Amino acid sequence: MKLLHVDSSILGENSVSRTLSRATVERLRSEIPGLEVTYRDLVAEPIFHLTAHHLAGPDQDPPGDQALRDDLTRGGAALDEFLAADIVVIGVGFYNFSIPSQLKAWVDRIAARGKTFRYTENGPEGLAGDKRVILTISRGGFYGAGTPIASFEHAESYLRIIFGFFGIEDVEVIAAEGINIGPAQREKATNEALATIGGLAAA
Repeated sequence: MKLLHVDSSILGENSVSRTLSRATVERLRSEIPGLEVTYRDLVAEPIFHLTAHHLAGPDQDPPGDQALRDDLTRGGAALDEFLAADIVVIGVGFYNFSIPSQLKAWVDRIAARGKTFRYTENGPEGLAGDKRVILTISRGGFYGAGTPIASFEHAESYLRIIFGFFGIEDVEVIAAEGINIGPAQREKATNEALATIGGLAAA
C-alpha cells in the first residue's frame, strides 16, 4: 500500500499542521505493515502557479525555457504521486481564511482532466474515488461548525469540494482550532488532535 504525505505550512517546525500530518503518517505506518511513504514538501520544493504555458502542456512549452520544463516535470511527478497513492495525508496551513497558495498550486496540477476527473454527457465524473484522504488542519481561531465565523472557513470546505469532484467523498479531517489564542489553547488543541490521530485505524 502507498501513502502520499504532503505538507503546505510555511511555518516549518513551528507548524501544528505539520506536527499533526507527521503523527498521522507515523500512526498509519504502525497500523499498515509495509506501507510505502512518499513525502512532498510544497514549501521546500514549490510548484509554480499555473500559466497559459502550463495549460498548453509539455509539448507546447517555449523553446529554451528550462525553468518551465523543469516545473512541468515537477507537476507531472506530483500528479503521478497522487494517482499512485492509496492514502493521501495533507498537512493544511490556514491563512486568510483559505489554503496556502503553495497547496493551491499543487491542487491545480492534480486536477487533471482524464486523470482525476472527466466530463460526460451526464456531467463531471470523478476518477480517483478509490483513495483515502486525511486532512490535518491547524487554524488560529475557531471556525468549526456552529462558531460565529464558520462561514469564513474556506480551506476544509474547498478541499472537500475538490476531492469530492475527484470522486473522493469520504475525506477525514483532523483539526486543531484556536492555536493563536494562547499557549494553553494551542497545547490543548494540539493534544486533542493527536489523541484523535492515535485512534486512526488502517482502514
